[in-house]
Amino acid sequence: MLNEREIESCYLGQFIPVHYHHNMLMDQNRMHGFKSAIHYAVAPGAKVLELGGGTGVLSWFAAAKAEKVYCVEFNPDMVKEARKMLAMNPNGHKVEVVHADAFEYLPPEPVDIVICEMIHVGMLREKQVEVIESFKRRYLARFGGPLPIFMPEAVIMAVQPLQQEYDFEGFYAPIVQFQETTVVYPGTVELAQPAVYSIIDFSQPVDAQIAWEGKFLVEKAGSVNAMRFVTKNVLAIVPERNSTIDWLNHYMTLPLAQPVQVQAGDVIQVSFQYRAGGSIPSLDASIKVEVLYDSVAQPALRTAAYA
Repeated sequence: MLNEREIESCYLGQFIPVHYHHNMLMDQNRMHGFKSAIHYAVAPGAKVLELGGGTGVLSWFAAAKAEKVYCVEFNPDMVKEARKMLAMNPNGHKVEVVHADAFEYLPPEPVDIVICEMIHVGMLREKQVEVIESFKRRYLARFGGPLPIFMPEAVIMAVQPLQQEYDFEGFYAPIVQFQETTVVYPGTVELAQPAVYSIIDFSQPVDAQIAWEGKFLVEKAGSVNAMRFVTKNVLAIVPERNSTIDWLNHYMTLPLAQPVQVQAGDVIQVSFQYRAGGSIPSLDASIKVEVLYDSVAQPALRTAAYA
């Protein structure tokens, strides 16, 4: 029988269908960002480990310069798919696809870089934080320091209050939406500037519990009926150019159960908490929105929260 973590893993995405991984291959922003970062970070002759390899494409990027790449994948269908794909491509022979659980696997030798693209908006659903923290403990116990470089090196997360349209050909449906970052959506109105609520640095210990409370100055009158979550992955830091190589996830917009009417100049307070790797409903249930200052009348307290 499956244990509790294995059951949760099935639900949260470790066994997502093969075609989902094919869609990731067609995501040009993701592909170009990782290819550029891997090309920069992997030195000739390096040893590389990928945790959660999927089709093996990121391991293949690393194989262009690395001496050896260990590509760990838990889903047996994806193990077959990765081995098939890598056999079709030059340098594929330098990638060893290992059928193993990323929570338990350690390479047979020290590695220079660990790639882990178990990334969902807000670090929800997928187990990136938990996998990397587990890996750090086990790696240090076996090999000692220093730790390898992790890719992404860091994650910056922000939140923004919105007025979001939920009319679908006359059908009202307040649903979770994932929006491309380069597309303008007429039904999405930004009511305030985004605020950073968490920065994760994988070179340091990472706490899986995320909790935040912050204030926004409302810039436009409207109805705060949704919160947008933004996740920027810092794939590689390039100190010689004083820059980074980034990949921005699709925006995730969560509807509020009870919209809050606001005017320009109002101050609202937003709070929420969740566990990295947890479900989207767990974040939903914790969101609270309060109007702290009513610019038209007087200091006020109007609240929207999930029951």
